[in-house]
Amino acid sequence: MDMINKFYSTAVQTVSTLSGVLPGNNVTREYEVLEQVCTAGVGLMWKVYNGYKKSTKQEVSVFVFEKKSLERWSKDDRETMLETLRRGVQQLTKIRHPHVLTVQHPLEESRDSLAFATEPVFASLANVVGDNVRSEKKLYDVEIRHGLLQLFDGLQFLHQDAKIVHRNISAETIVINKNRSWKLFGFDFCIANQPATDGTPNWPFREYTTSLHVLAQPSLEYTAPEVALNSINTPDSDLFSLGVLIFTIYSGKPLKMFGSDYSGFRRYANDLNQRKYPPMNAVPGELTESLKALLHPSAGLRPKLHELKQIAYFQDVGVKTLSYLDSLYQWDNLQKSKFYKGLPQIIPTLPHRVNLHSILPYLVKEFVNSPMIPFVLPNVLLIAEMSSQREYCDHILPHLKPIFKLTDPIQILLIFMQKMDLLLKLTPAEEVKQSVLPLLYRSLECDMPQIQDLCLAVLPTFSTLIDYNAMKNSVLPRIKKLCLQSSNVSVKVNCLISIGKLLENLDKWLVLDEILPFLQQIQSREPAIIMGIIGIYKIAMTNTKLGITKDVMAHKCIPYLVPLSVENGLTIAQFNTIIGLIKEMLGRVEQEQREKLQQLSTIQRDNKPKDASEILANELDTSSALSPTGGANNGNKINDDMFSGFTVGQPKAGNAAPIAPVKAKEQLKITHNTMSAQSAGRPDILSSMMQSNLTGLGATAVTSPTSAPAPMQINNGWHSANPLVMNHQLASPQASNNNFSSLDNLDPFGGGTGVTATAKPNNTNGANTYTLQQPTVNYIYPAGYSLNSIQQHQQQQQQQHLLGKPSQAPTLQPQTQPLLPTDNQNLNALSQQDILNFLN
Repeated sequence: MDMINKFYSTAVQTVSTLSGVLPGNNVTREYEVLEQVCTAGVGLMWKVYNGYKKSTKQEVSVFVFEKKSLERWSKDDRETMLETLRRGVQQLTKIRHPHVLTVQHPLEESRDSLAFATEPVFASLANVVGDNVRSEKKLYDVEIRHGLLQLFDGLQFLHQDAKIVHRNISAETIVINKNRSWKLFGFDFCIANQPATDGTPNWPFREYTTSLHVLAQPSLEYTAPEVALNSINTPDSDLFSLGVLIFTIYSGKPLKMFGSDYSGFRRYANDLNQRKYPPMNAVPGELTESLKALLHPSAGLRPKLHELKQIAYFQDVGVKTLSYLDSLYQWDNLQKSKFYKGLPQIIPTLPHRVNLHSILPYLVKEFVNSPMIPFVLPNVLLIAEMSSQREYCDHILPHLKPIFKLTDPIQILLIFMQKMDLLLKLTPAEEVKQSVLPLLYRSLECDMPQIQDLCLAVLPTFSTLIDYNAMKNSVLPRIKKLCLQSSNVSVKVNCLISIGKLLENLDKWLVLDEILPFLQQIQSREPAIIMGIIGIYKIAMTNTKLGITKDVMAHKCIPYLVPLSVENGLTIAQFNTIIGLIKEMLGRVEQEQREKLQQLSTIQRDNKPKDASEILANELDTSSALSPTGGANNGNKINDDMFSGFTVGQPKAGNAAPIAPVKAKEQLKITHNTMSAQSAGRPDILSSMMQSNLTGLGATAVTSPTSAPAPMQINNGWHSANPLVMNHQLASPQASNNNFSSLDNLDPFGGGTGVTATAKPNNTNGANTYTLQQPTVNYIYPAGYSLNSIQQHQQQQQQQHLLGKPSQAPTLQPQTQPLLPTDNQNLNALSQQDILNFLN
């Protein structure tokens, strides 16, 4: 927060300062002025601000001189100084050279200020020299060497071509622009050549006077001794100033400070004639001799500029590289290509600031030359690799955006694909969507397999930056088209691998609708392609987010995969992989289908009405729970036998009726007994069913105890509610008012067809005995009883009856094997009407 407040206060202060200085100045009409970056000029009186042109957004620097800084000067000095500043800017505007500061807008004057606009400026040399300079502005040795060579070129142009003597070479009048090039500035005291009558060059002499303000005259610290001793001005005087500048750069201050002491300066000039130099320990050894030569008191003995360029101090590889870049516009494409090919070996040896601000600007200028882009682009990306994201976004990305749209030469796409990881790391997400993704689309559509492979390899690395619509409508269709149309196996395999890596970022329905049907369209059967297909299926099946459904596996996947397993080119490991996947799918289908069917069965069983077997089982369980002893009824143990209510046995002797010999059929004796105490507490289900069958019969003849029994007539309209009896074969009893509560002596296994009934009194037992001829009835017998044994016993009874021997009624006994749980299956065969009657 403190930093933000500091920035805010600085911005407010800058705006307030400019609002008081620049209003009324025409520079503000065309340029937007921002923060101050440095100072320059005589006495560092020019304040330099960053800015840009309002119409074109072109970056500039605005130089502003505030007239209020001269308020303490005398009127004459003030007017002289203003005139000197005006003349210097006007002279600067006329000169055009790579190493002279370029003016973008001429000088504009208002009541409060002087202002003009130039190319972007980093600082003046006075701002970056000395012990108090911040580390980020401190010059590297290679920058100093290259900057001095640039000054040599600028001065050489002034002396030989423009015929101008600068007269004020100093740290304040050397400006470093945004690209770290050193530029000549401060032409306030320059003198142009005025040739003599014989044509020899002549520069008029202007003597130093103490009557003027010190800032209105050239600085004595950088003035050559011949000016004071011989009263002459020549280009060699600028060489002396250049020597003092070199000493100042390394030592942090000039040879000697004079201020306005002109007499002290004259004494020092005499000392120089005796070759008395200050210590030069800070100056590099390879430059010391040349520096002393530049400071020679005799102007004619100073070395020439072209000679200084050849000394060992300037033969550094980095210096030569930067010097070549300065003259690059003079070379043809062949020479440039050779230079750019060797540049990647030099860039790592240079400081990053030099690469970013001194080399990069020359490289991006070549982007307008399409044949050179493949040679320049690797160097630009190499510098980007050593840059921070902010530096990349500020200095490199704006120049790369137009290159992203190019497809010719084709090497551009190849270089970008090789460095895609770097681009994705440094480029903001929004710029990736707008610039990098279209580049990938064009790479997928090109005809070069190498570029296609690289594009497919890097595409999954930033799939999270691709939105759903772009993935569905742009990326996947291009990959599918490339896989189906390409004749290169490597491209096909990389397409499948890329899709496999993209699956985790897709949703289930996109995979089912787009990916899996696409796999079945691939006609190639090379083992590598098959394994790529298998890999996609395996990922789609095992990924919990995707999850191929059992229906898709059963109808589409398995029928497609099985033929792939028998391809001839597969190895045993590849075959095992395919078979393993098929088995895994089959296992999934089996498991999910079984679980589904079990769930459906459970739901159906819970929703459907209970059948008779379940009702009977529930009733028997309830009865068993209510029985206090769990004993037998009529001498038989209580169990789940539905016939537990029956007692089949021989009738008592006192109650037996004579058997007529004329009868051909066996007679059954049914004894109506009172239920025992043990069975009284247990509901007799079958007896209740029989009672319901016999209740409601029509009026029948009731015989007296002495009369013969009347035969019962078959009533075809009588219907049994007993689910154990087939109703269409049961004859209705004719006797009425017979309250049957049990079927004690009923033998259902006879073979008679007629039905007769007799009633005899039996006072001994207190019960009525009825003899009924067995009707033809098909019973449903419970599991666990053997019918064969009962039929054999019946045959034995018939034989004994014919012989006149008494017969014994068979007793129903279960088979020796345990009772099987098949009662429910037998009861399920009952008719629906029987079940409804029973339930009612």
